[in-house]
Amino acid sequence: MDTWLVVGLGNPGASYAGNRHNVGAMVIDELAQRGGATLRTHKARARAAEVRLGTLPGGAPCPKAVVAVPLTYMNESGGPVAGLMNFFKVPAERLIVVHDELDIDFAQLRLKLGGGEGGHNGLRSITKSAGTKDYLRVRVGIGRPPGRMDAAAYVLKDFSPSERKELDFLLPDAADAVERLVHDGLTTAQNVVHAR
Repeated sequence: MDTWLVVGLGNPGASYAGNRHNVGAMVIDELAQRGGATLRTHKARARAAEVRLGTLPGGAPCPKAVVAVPLTYMNESGGPVAGLMNFFKVPAERLIVVHDELDIDFAQLRLKLGGGEGGHNGLRSITKSAGTKDYLRVRVGIGRPPGRMDAAAYVLKDFSPSERKELDFLLPDAADAVERLVHDGLTTAQNVVHAR
């Protein structure tokens, strides 16, 4: 059974842990917890764990996946991702990147294959290091900054208290979306996730 690589983007360190920009890493924590796994430091400059993504009908185990969070800053995510792809022999078509998305309303999820980076430095770094834009993305909506707030400042702020309550639903939904992508493929997963 082929291994998948699911990477959640964020910045390392406790001061960034609750930032909007770190929602991708939060989803990986959810997936690791579901798989009963602990993320451990990997030589590719990432924290990673091997899990099974849910169970198939009849209780058969699902495909193997490596869930990971780069230990570098967001704009250098590509090196660790390429390192993990090489180490676990995962091609770009089995790479899923979970990241925050300004252009989607808070708590909305969108799935896509390839496309531009939309000014997202983590995606730009991965595209450069992986040598392709054609990898799957789980885009977790964080909404636009209020008023005239700079987007760069907004993504590095923690979720508001009301948003934090929503995270209890959003993170499991995003983890479900990752599992659907692996089990059902992009089109079927989009039909379910985008209908919400």
